[in-house]
Amino acid sequence: MANKKYVYLFSEGKADMRQLLGGKGANLAEMTNIGLPVPQGLTITCEACNEYIRLGQRFPEGMREEVIARLQDLEALTGKKLGDAQNPLLVSVRSGAPVSMPGMMDTILNLGLNDRSVEGLAAQTNDERFALDCYRRFIQMFGDVVLGIEHDRFETILGKYKERLGIKYDNELTPAALRDIIAEYKETVCQHSGRDFPQEPQEQLFMAIEAVFRSWNNPRAIVYRKINKIDDDLGTAVNIQIMVFGNMGSDCGTGVAFTRNPSTGEKGVYGEYLINAQGEDVVAGIRTPKPIKVLKDEMPQIYQQFVEICELLEKHYRDMQDIEFTIEKGKLFILQTRNGKRTAAASVKIAVDLVKEGLISKEEALLRVDANQLSQLLHRRIDPQAKLEVIAKGLPASPGAASGQVVFSADEAEKLGLDGQKVILVRTETTPDDIHGIVQAQGVLTSRGGMTSHAAVVARGMGKPAVTGCDAIKIDTENKYFSVGDRIIKEGDLLSIDGSTGNVILGEVPLIEPQLSDEFATILSWADEVRRLKVRANADTPEDARRAREFGAEGIGLTRTEHMFMQPERLPIVQEMILAKNKEEREAALAKLLPMQQEDFYGILKAMADLPVTIRLLDPPLHEFLPNMEELLVDLTRLQATNGDTNEIEAKQILLREVRARHEFNPMLGHRGCRLGITYPEIYAMQARAIFQAVVQLVKEGIKVLPEVEIPLIVHVNELKRLHQMVDEVAAAVKQETGVDFDYKVGTMIELPRACATADAIAQEAEFFSFGTNDLTQTTFGFSRDDAEGKFLHQYVDEKILTDDPFIVIDREGVGKFMRMAVELGRSSNPQLEIGICGEHGGEPSSVEFCHQLGLDYVSCSPYRVPVARLAAAQAAITNKE
Repeated sequence: MANKKYVYLFSEGKADMRQLLGGKGANLAEMTNIGLPVPQGLTITCEACNEYIRLGQRFPEGMREEVIARLQDLEALTGKKLGDAQNPLLVSVRSGAPVSMPGMMDTILNLGLNDRSVEGLAAQTNDERFALDCYRRFIQMFGDVVLGIEHDRFETILGKYKERLGIKYDNELTPAALRDIIAEYKETVCQHSGRDFPQEPQEQLFMAIEAVFRSWNNPRAIVYRKINKIDDDLGTAVNIQIMVFGNMGSDCGTGVAFTRNPSTGEKGVYGEYLINAQGEDVVAGIRTPKPIKVLKDEMPQIYQQFVEICELLEKHYRDMQDIEFTIEKGKLFILQTRNGKRTAAASVKIAVDLVKEGLISKEEALLRVDANQLSQLLHRRIDPQAKLEVIAKGLPASPGAASGQVVFSADEAEKLGLDGQKVILVRTETTPDDIHGIVQAQGVLTSRGGMTSHAAVVARGMGKPAVTGCDAIKIDTENKYFSVGDRIIKEGDLLSIDGSTGNVILGEVPLIEPQLSDEFATILSWADEVRRLKVRANADTPEDARRAREFGAEGIGLTRTEHMFMQPERLPIVQEMILAKNKEEREAALAKLLPMQQEDFYGILKAMADLPVTIRLLDPPLHEFLPNMEELLVDLTRLQATNGDTNEIEAKQILLREVRARHEFNPMLGHRGCRLGITYPEIYAMQARAIFQAVVQLVKEGIKVLPEVEIPLIVHVNELKRLHQMVDEVAAAVKQETGVDFDYKVGTMIELPRACATADAIAQEAEFFSFGTNDLTQTTFGFSRDDAEGKFLHQYVDEKILTDDPFIVIDREGVGKFMRMAVELGRSSNPQLEIGICGEHGGEPSSVEFCHQLGLDYVSCSPYRVPVARLAAAQAAITNKE
């Protein structure tokens, strides 16, 4: 291991070394190689980080010596020396993983300053205030990141001096005040870390490197990786870069810019900057920055050079870039470029525009859009007819609208969000430590920060609305309220935000469905040209079916008839049917339900004219339609204890006996699905008749319909044989009664391991299979979904026992093997067998890819996931070319 190379100068790397040097390191190397003005530096590899973790937080052999040797190269290049009293070399130490994780890991600026070198920097720059401000910032960052001292302890000291001097901004602090602040900062370090602030620059450097390595496993980075499905084993590189200063005066500045608008995708440089500031001032939201366009007036030559560099980098990387820059004494430096995070709307527009500009192909464009993000475009917006009480306006940082009760801490947002309550997280500014609260919040509102602040970037990535830099609101976190003028908004009050306009609105607002862009239609039309898998939707009402069709569904893959039974006006009739003492009573109740079911099927089949509609016959156990046993018992006890009406007591007692008689210890594996159809064939016969009579109505109207009757929970071919025959008999009777001919299919859900193992036999009685992967997952794992998700499944995923929640992403190793078996066996005995999947997995991109690999004919998902599935199916076709 001693001969392994762990450290690379920027001049030694290149763009394709991302896995080794991290995204930031590889891009700094690439920009160096194409001649851009990049401050020089070195990168310690991701491998070194992984070795450090593997060795129990010890540097790998030879790494320290390599860092010192490469640092000497930088010293020779600049003529400066780390820690030198007269001519000090100062460096930044930044993380940089192979996958971009903005704000999740740690950064230290101005490293190399100590009590001696700060005087050298002051003399060298002839600016005592600047040098002391750099030292103050360094102690604060080092204390926070390396020594683990709470950031707020330093901010409190800083705030005290600003208040005492009557000033608003850091750059207004006098040298005398800065010396006092530095002294208090050092006392704070000693008090809370048990040691003096380190004065030896090499010690500072290696402590900082260790802190960056450790930050790979800080809580916010772990949460971010989990949300974005980033491998925990990648590690982070460490970039050590010569400092350039944006805080040396009015001819200096720092900023962050995108080559296109990250919210809308519009072409043109978009971003923010601050004069006389360091990089963290822009993203931390301490001062609200100026739009980048203003730089054109303040420093026209710098602005023109920057625009040219933006164009060069976008063409070079063939994607929208997120660029950090610093201006030092009128000279522009590029500190970082990376592919910019963007909203779903921007992602789609940029992908389509880059094809039109000849930079990428259609297939590349399809792979550039995150299929999961597409659902963000289907976010609701505020009804323009609504009367709004706008109480403040901030920056429109992330599009969409949301309402919820106000909370002031990420912990409270998480707690209430997990309880199913809608909340708006209100903060002065968010930090990476707030990510768990942002995940659970409906939206984010901050009083400080710009369009590139942490809150803006994170909310855009998650598809949540955000309004930032709303300085009209004055937040009192301690007393849990904020004020706007004379108005007080307390924790728990309802508030709405519009991330597209920046409006902050009192109360809850009406929201309406989104309107999709031309680029959205274009990207999906390209997806349709490429994909092999058909995409259907799950829909239980004509309205759902119409919406699904608008989103491009090519049929209905699942209509759940039990949802129709739950409607209030029908439930008493359903209960009458269940509680019937004999077949005659049951058929009398079913006769009342028949026209209702016929009307249901008529509406859905009509909405899906010319397209297949799979209708699943009754699946859940009958007790689900009866009152809850415990609630009945409570009611009965109360009536008896209060000498209630005797007739009511008797009725409750009879009902309780019936409920108890139908009680099951494990209803998921009990009397449900096709087992109901066999024990009570009249239920399935009524449903089949309702379907076919609806079909006849539509045929008479000249509408072509393609009904598919689905029998659930088949485990043995004989079950399907009997029920298929019954459906055929009902169809024949309806044809004879009406004189109308029609086509239909009969098939089954494959949702139990035995059905997969005997799929060759079952396929001889079926015209289609549809995988019910929810039940197949439950029975393969031996999990009860509700119990597993409530008690231990999250821990299994967090602790990497399972890579993903198998109810969200298909478990290819277990459930997937059963699916493969069913496909191969089924088609071996019935080559014409149509096979699809319904349920939540049908709209999840990884699962859609697996369905493509298995050779399924279609996936089916909720209407709002249809665009996601269309794109995911195209991506699967591109990445799995034969």
